[in-house]
Amino acid sequence: MCGIVGYVGKKEVVPVIIEGLRRLEYRGYDSAGIAVGGNGDGLQLRRAPGKLKKLEEVLHDRPITGTYGIGHTRWATHGRPTEENAHPHRDCSGRIVVVHNGIVENYLALKHELTTEGHKFVTETDTEIIAHLIEQELKSAAESGKTMPLEEAIRRSVARLTGAFAIVVISADEPDKIVAARFGPPAVIGLGEGEYFVASDVPGILHHTRNLYFLADGDMAILTPSGVCLTDFEGNIIERPVQRIQWDPIQAEKGGYKHFMLKEVFEQPRAIRDTTLGRISLDTGKVFLSEMKISDEDFRHATKINIAACGTSWHAATAGKFMIERLARVPVEVDYASEYRYRDPIPDSTALGLLITQSGETADTLAAQREMIAKGSKTIAICNVVGAMIAREAHGTIYTHAGPEIGVASTKAFTAQLVALFLFAVHLAQTRQTINEQESRALLEELTLLPGKVEEILRTVDSECEKLARIYSNASDFLFLGRGIHYPIALEGALKLKEISYIHAEGYPAGEMKHGPNALIDESLPVVVLATKDKNNRDSKLRYEKTLSNIQEVTARSGKVIAVAIEGDDEIGQLVDHVLYVPHAPELLLPVLDVVPLQLLAYHIAVRRGCDVDQPRNLAKSVTVE
Repeated sequence: MCGIVGYVGKKEVVPVIIEGLRRLEYRGYDSAGIAVGGNGDGLQLRRAPGKLKKLEEVLHDRPITGTYGIGHTRWATHGRPTEENAHPHRDCSGRIVVVHNGIVENYLALKHELTTEGHKFVTETDTEIIAHLIEQELKSAAESGKTMPLEEAIRRSVARLTGAFAIVVISADEPDKIVAARFGPPAVIGLGEGEYFVASDVPGILHHTRNLYFLADGDMAILTPSGVCLTDFEGNIIERPVQRIQWDPIQAEKGGYKHFMLKEVFEQPRAIRDTTLGRISLDTGKVFLSEMKISDEDFRHATKINIAACGTSWHAATAGKFMIERLARVPVEVDYASEYRYRDPIPDSTALGLLITQSGETADTLAAQREMIAKGSKTIAICNVVGAMIAREAHGTIYTHAGPEIGVASTKAFTAQLVALFLFAVHLAQTRQTINEQESRALLEELTLLPGKVEEILRTVDSECEKLARIYSNASDFLFLGRGIHYPIALEGALKLKEISYIHAEGYPAGEMKHGPNALIDESLPVVVLATKDKNNRDSKLRYEKTLSNIQEVTARSGKVIAVAIEGDDEIGQLVDHVLYVPHAPELLLPVLDVVPLQLLAYHIAVRRGCDVDQPRNLAKSVTVE
């Protein structure tokens, strides 16, 4: 999500860091900063809100020089995108500087503790407490008459952090040393001749070296001009293999994947984790939505939720309707944003508006939001871009934190939206007291298992979808079927296929087959059926049995059936031509798993047909006109 670049060596450091950050711009950010040492004048720091160009203007007016330093481009999670909140962050003395990707979940408790110790905080961020924690460890050692190296102070500090982090630290008291630590977000170390690099992603340093260490969770790297030392968080020396990267710069931005879309499909476990991070407590079963100006009283007295969205976001909204109504027991209406204001909606000041958009700048969705506000409703935005217009005009925002999505066909933004909707539904249900603490805790525990389950699907289903693409890439039509909450996923599967492969595809509720679509079925029509079930849910099992009947309707007419089913379901394998298996999950979370095979199937068919996967014809990533 954010970009980090660090360097220690003999070169002038500023151009190295600025160029590295520029190569990470595709990740998205709202502010930038740099800290430099090595000129005998302590640590010099420059920051600016906005794009790198703003930081370069600051550096032009107030130049700095040195031979080691760190830089950062931030996408805000805590604090507004201002110069003060931009990275790097300092301790009280200004002699310790930190950049950080991730979220420190317990930062408020740590901040309170450090404040009582006399530390002064100047930003709204969680990152700043890391610098103060390190400062406190060094101070305590000095008061005991001991000298503590920077890396040891960092080890002790990270042991107190809850959450996810990739941090890089420098100190004016230990020149020519950079310390990096990882627990969650990625970090790579570059190896040169008498010079060493650290970055949050390969493109930031690939133009300098192709020899890299990829840090694992719990790894720490100490960089000096004489080399790199890798340890664990206990200080034990560890060995990591040096990897030689063969990618060219464009491939590097894609992480070695052939297309951005495929990279983003495989980033979904991380996107789901980041969307959940800092928002749930497994101890209490509570969901925390901090960026809300809507009171619990408003949530309790809401008579209806009106959701407006476009395209893929509309499919997420339709799945969200099932989540909200099932858990919070409040009626939900879902509109295409492009249609909402033209149907003259009835004013209701007790209805809440919910807008879903990846970019936050979609013209139709903005217009729907303004119509809701004009009708007296408070609005909430689910959005992937911090500070986007829709978020600025909303009364509350749930950022998905999926990271920038380059491929036009949305994948990780969609699953992140489903997770955000689930969090909203649980939060609303808790506020309205329609679920108890035990039920909340069980739901959130299942939510935390989703990233691992998606990783399992990616490991096992990708090659199966590639095989299916060889069989069905010449089909002229596809049909996608689902029941209940799986129906909007059928719609999304059809949309993905038509967007990138240009094959005509339709999504239908499975129960509607006998009301017309059965006329289309013959031996040339592939039919994708979502036949997953929650074994612990009676209604889900009933829908599954009815879906099996729909499958038999298709096979009786010689249609070719590709089923998405739960692992261990041998019964369905005897009825259909192909099965793509996914792990078990509760009914309301199954859409996150259902959609992954459909994304992969669409991708491999499009590749097989020679289509432009990342930039399909006639489509744009952000639709900013009606």
